[in-house]
Amino acid sequence: MPPTPTRPPSSTPAAREPADDVLLDPQFMHRLEQLEIVSRKIFAGKTKGERRSTRKGESVEFADYRNYVVGDDLRFLDWNIYARLDQLFLRLFLEEEDLNVTVLIDVSRSMDYGRPSKAVYAKRIAAAVAYIGLVNYDRVNLYAFNDRLLAPLTGLRGRRMMQRVVKYLTDLPVEGAGDFSSAARQFAIRHTQKGIVLIVSDFFDKRGFEEGLRYVLGRRVDAYVLQILAPQEVDPDLTGDLKLVDCEDSEVAEVTISRPLLNRYKANLEAYCKFVRGFCVQRGMNYLFATTQVPFDQLIVNYLRRRGLLR
Repeated sequence: MPPTPTRPPSSTPAAREPADDVLLDPQFMHRLEQLEIVSRKIFAGKTKGERRSTRKGESVEFADYRNYVVGDDLRFLDWNIYARLDQLFLRLFLEEEDLNVTVLIDVSRSMDYGRPSKAVYAKRIAAAVAYIGLVNYDRVNLYAFNDRLLAPLTGLRGRRMMQRVVKYLTDLPVEGAGDFSSAARQFAIRHTQKGIVLIVSDFFDKRGFEEGLRYVLGRRVDAYVLQILAPQEVDPDLTGDLKLVDCEDSEVAEVTISRPLLNRYKANLEAYCKFVRGFCVQRGMNYLFATTQVPFDQLIVNYLRRRGLLR
């Protein structure tokens, strides 16, 4: 396993973006209404919705036949087959149910970095995915975490709930050290529904991410991992003698930034991202990578569609 890279070198704190309560503009929301969230698996939901389920129920789309047993609803008997074979068969139809769509968003202090901020970018992704789910009558759940799982917003259904989503994401503080494993363990205990889980984080966690992803996978969900970095993390433009302070645990390191050191930093960062990707792919999780330099609308409308989360 390659070492987890230290957080990006910076001699001064990154400039904060102004507070922006408008996570999604109305014009972009209209474009999102043309999309839907796709699951590679079929899960049974809680209520009737617009998703095909593995269970048989009542709809207009025929699924199969089975032998009649005492107590079955006589309305679903196929009398044509009875006339030909003198046997009673029941018509089965496809059941349509809602899909659980869950977003886990990292709000630890390392996310409050970059121009634009990773935290704001992540909140916009969560808002967009939530809105797509809501307009398609999926059941939407939002969880935020740093070193623990924060108060979630769960069980939302229907576009009228979008106002609650925006308030929840806008009010989320970006603070604290990251501990994804601890938060994921709490999530696995609390969240028992099957469905799609999208994890949005920079995965800069000194304790590691592997155990946390195993907790999520233990819930047998269709998991997507989106790693977000700032352009300043991928290609830092620093030189000279600097005192670096870790934004989460205040650990101090005095270094001389030279071209060979920057090259080694970039190589370590690339190796770490490849390790995260390899860990996910080997376990059937979809891994996605993006920097905040990618225009937000392109990430949602194009990139997430190409990777199979949306259509």
